[in-house]
This record gives sequence, structure tokens and C-alpha cells, in this order.
Amino acid sequence: MKKLFGIASAGLLVAGLSLFAQETPKQEMKDAGKNVKEAGKATGRAVKHTGKGVAKGTKKGVNKAADATSKSAQKVKDKTNP
Repeated sequence: MKKLFGIASAGLLVAGLSLFAQETPKQEMKDAGKNVKEAGKATGRAVKHTGKGVAKGTKKGVNKAADATSKSAQKVKDKTNP
């Protein structure tokens, strides 16, 4: 009888602990909200990083084109002046 009571007590203890380990729906919603917020922040940082790369590439391209234009303008000027 004592063995049966001990086994039943242990079983109830494990079942009781597992109930405390589970999160409530309210807590799950809070955690989901936090996860979405962190994902949004990470996306914002990624967009900012990408934007900086695009700006750098654009600036480089514009400067290259301006340099080529000034070289071409100088060639035309050299041809027109005898």
C-alpha cells in the first residue's frame, strides 16, 4: 500500500510541475509580441545597412560619370582651341 501511495504521489508531483512549466496564453502573446518587435528592429537595421551600401555605390558611380564627362569636355575644348 505504501508503494502504491508513493508511486501515485510521485506521479501527481510530476504532473503538477508540468502544469507550472507551461505558459499561459497571455504570456505566449506577450512573448510573441516581443519577438515581432525584435524582428522589426532587426529588419530596420538591415535596411539601414543596405541603404548605406546603395548610397556609397551611387556616389561612386556619379563621381565616375562626372570624371568621364569632364575628360570628354576637356578633349572637346582641346580640339576647338588651335
